Amino acid sequence: MNEPGPLTQNDLPTPALLLDKARMMRNIARLAGHAERLGVSLRPHLKTAKSAEVSRLLTGGTPGPITVSTLAEAEVFYNAGHKDILYAVGIAPQKLERVQALRDRGCDLVVILDSEAQARAVALANVPALIEIDSDGHRGGVRQKDPALIQIGRILQERTCLRGVMTHAGESYNVRGDAAHAKFAERERHAAVSAAEALRNAGLLCSVVSVGSTPTAHAARDLTGVTELRAGVYMFFDLVMAGIDVCTVDDIALSVLTTVIGHQPAKGWMMIDAGWMALSRDRGTAAQDVDQGYGLVCDADGRVLTDLIVSSANQEHGIVSLRPGADGPAPELPIGTRLRILPNHACATAAQHARYHVLQQDNRPMQTWTRFGGW
Repeated sequence: MNEPGPLTQNDLPTPALLLDKARMMRNIARLAGHAERLGVSLRPHLKTAKSAEVSRLLTGGTPGPITVSTLAEAEVFYNAGHKDILYAVGIAPQKLERVQALRDRGCDLVVILDSEAQARAVALANVPALIEIDSDGHRGGVRQKDPALIQIGRILQERTCLRGVMTHAGESYNVRGDAAHAKFAERERHAAVSAAEALRNAGLLCSVVSVGSTPTAHAARDLTGVTELRAGVYMFFDLVMAGIDVCTVDDIALSVLTTVIGHQPAKGWMMIDAGWMALSRDRGTAAQDVDQGYGLVCDADGRVLTDLIVSSANQEHGIVSLRPGADGPAPELPIGTRLRILPNHACATAAQHARYHVLQQDNRPMQTWTRFGGW
């Protein structure tokens, strides 16, 4: 009896999450080289990947410093060998026992905060922290000139819990192009470095100055005073990042494999078996210059089918059609045709799946990498 051959893309039940390893490695090398040229260390954010296999590739093959957004991520990645972890979501006192448990196991897990109440809880628990700085009004953080910054620092330093400062220029997602992102990168750098200098001038320690978002990390031209750079979605990229010129569509490493399951010719629709449960409900390109619907359609080999998008998504059905204003006709895609859908937001799309089906070069066998979720 013949042994079954290696799994191929044609063997996969759809919908399925595909990862182009060659594109991912190119994306990883691009930012690693940029950080090296700027003279800062890179602390990748693993909220998108949630995969131990991806984490090792991001840190050069051996476990290195990482950023996470959930304590579940911190626990899984510590078990995978990562011992230097930044938990980059504001800490709640109720979570400190879980943080301490990881630290007791040998994990240098650092939290972030932006209030005196959090600082008192963190100091009481003897957990190291970075003070979050608000560099653009996007989310949380304290302004670098706010007197609360020094008071928070003093509370932390009394128990030797003050590590430094961090910021995230999330508003950089709302502008387009390298020049605009470079301005946000400098704004981000200035806010963090100014906050660090204010702490030091007050006699407080500040060894870490951490900045980063995917757009600013790639556009930064000078990171004087910064010690580390963070970014998350860059290993995969997505249509949102392509829409603001951080990458091109050809850099997107993640896609959802789907199958044509029906037609509505009078409406110009093709039905696919990937709805929002496979693609996510994210409509991150809706406010951009080019609205990509629920995803851009490619053939089974990853070649873009011009102006064909997932225009609507139900739970398990997607509707593929020409984008508004496009010249027809749409290509003929018989029932059973396999397609790939490029995601608006890689984080949201990947979160719908339990594994990556990893495409490799030179006809090497496809691999399967587990990903995880939860908090």
